[in-house]
Amino acid sequence: MNSDSSSSLIIDEQVFSHLPVLPQEIIAGLAVSAGGHYLDTTVGGGGHSRLILQTAPDVQLTAIDQDEDALAAAKKELAEFGDRVKFIQSNFAAYQFPDATFNGILADLGVSSYQLDTPARGFSFRHTASLDMRMNQQASLTAADVINEWEEAELADIFFKYGEERLSRRIARRIVERRPFDTTTALAEAIASAVPPKYRYGRIHPATRAFQALRIVVNDELKSLETFLAKAPNALVPGGRIAVISFHSLEDRLVKHGLRNSPLLRVITKKPITAQELEISNNPRSRSAKLRIAEKIN
Repeated sequence: MNSDSSSSLIIDEQVFSHLPVLPQEIIAGLAVSAGGHYLDTTVGGGGHSRLILQTAPDVQLTAIDQDEDALAAAKKELAEFGDRVKFIQSNFAAYQFPDATFNGILADLGVSSYQLDTPARGFSFRHTASLDMRMNQQASLTAADVINEWEEAELADIFFKYGEERLSRRIARRIVERRPFDTTTALAEAIASAVPPKYRYGRIHPATRAFQALRIVVNDELKSLETFLAKAPNALVPGGRIAVISFHSLEDRLVKHGLRNSPLLRVITKKPITAQELEISNNPRSRSAKLRIAEKIN
């Protein structure tokens, strides 16, 4: 999204509300305590950060997000905490992690509810919008660039690799036949037309996996996650904890191995923590959430 459309986007508390996933599990998993300094690397609407700050009156928090809209909303949501919160606009992979500083580090991965529910951002095919999908609105590569300019074989490869889409070749062929595409809905319709009826009317929309793959590629999400997992443990104090929430198998696999293979960490969660039925009924997004936690070795 360009700066003109960004300036016209209305951000309010209701639109950018952030119902935090696994809230009790995060506070317990990070062992949030009085006097601690915590880092929320994906502050979003500020839901998790609020919970951390409410734990004790002297808790300090550094909140980062690459999305300028998210950061603006978080500043409003967390204004009451004053100088206990420091805000930084950055991708969590590009952030300069200070050595041995934080008692806990949190990352809530993937696309936020706000990004999905804001048509102008182009993350969802529920509304007609430009093919954007940039989490960092200053980045150059958009979903339209990928769809309209990449070779058929490249498209098939990313749909298979990052979307785990079995019909990746058929979908890529149909896209190349019909491009250029300008909108999310036109692309979703083309993808749906490329698959057999039993897939077209299945449990999930046939464009879901391809859109996931596009989003991952546009934002270089998996490489950023690998970089984050390599750098973040250095910023923990001895005994400090890192908690990562993932929402699909590609992310969870990287988190599992990244935490387990770090010489600085001891894994707390042998299996990922998942949401209970009550939370899922109140917050459907939590259904696919997996939380893994590790602790800095003394």
